[in-house]
Amino acid sequence: MEKVLNFLNNLRLNNNRSWFEEHKGEYKEALEIFNSFTEKLITGIGSFDPSVKNLTVKDCTYRIYRDVRFSTDKSPYKTHMGAFISPKGKGSGYSGYYFHIEAKGSEYIGGHILSTGIYRPAPVVVKNIREEIMLNGKEFQKTIDIAYGFKLDSGDALKRIPAGFPADNEYSEYFKLKDYFLMKFVDDSFILGDNLLERTVNEYKKTLAFNSLLNKVVDYAYEDNL
Repeated sequence: MEKVLNFLNNLRLNNNRSWFEEHKGEYKEALEIFNSFTEKLITGIGSFDPSVKNLTVKDCTYRIYRDVRFSTDKSPYKTHMGAFISPKGKGSGYSGYYFHIEAKGSEYIGGHILSTGIYRPAPVVVKNIREEIMLNGKEFQKTIDIAYGFKLDSGDALKRIPAGFPADNEYSEYFKLKDYFLMKFVDDSFILGDNLLERTVNEYKKTLAFNSLLNKVVDYAYEDNL
């Protein structure tokens, strides 16, 4: 992963088309390394979560080219690489496992992360997750507690408890969330250390119960609205 990080760090300092074209070979090498890791990560996660077993790298990864049409930042390239390993692929609307590395000093997330959950779920899914918490809050809390080292992100929460959900519920703060994902920041030493694949898979294993519970809710939400 050292070549991947080096490329991303250099790209952040030279985020323009001429530099990128001059260093296209380095990009292709970094992309090949990242994609190879992703392929092995899919297999590793699939060993304990069979719902992602048949995914391809293309199902889980993203283009490096930014869509700048509606952004004040016209930098043409992303300075991070990520893979979202989720049932039916990254655009399916299901919860999954996200592996993310980014350039030092980049402000996209602010560092490398391991994350599990669902980002920007459909309104019907959010409603069903909140109802699941209202009815089975202890089980939901347990899936968070066993994911040692991860925390439930609450950075983009509502200020008030949404209508229809009780303020006196023990887990009422979770009703305010718009996204439901666990995350763990990791540093360069984690990314560049030995046995990255094994260590990453072992971290994601801790989040299996959380992911499975969310995807059970997603299934219910979509079935109810067929």
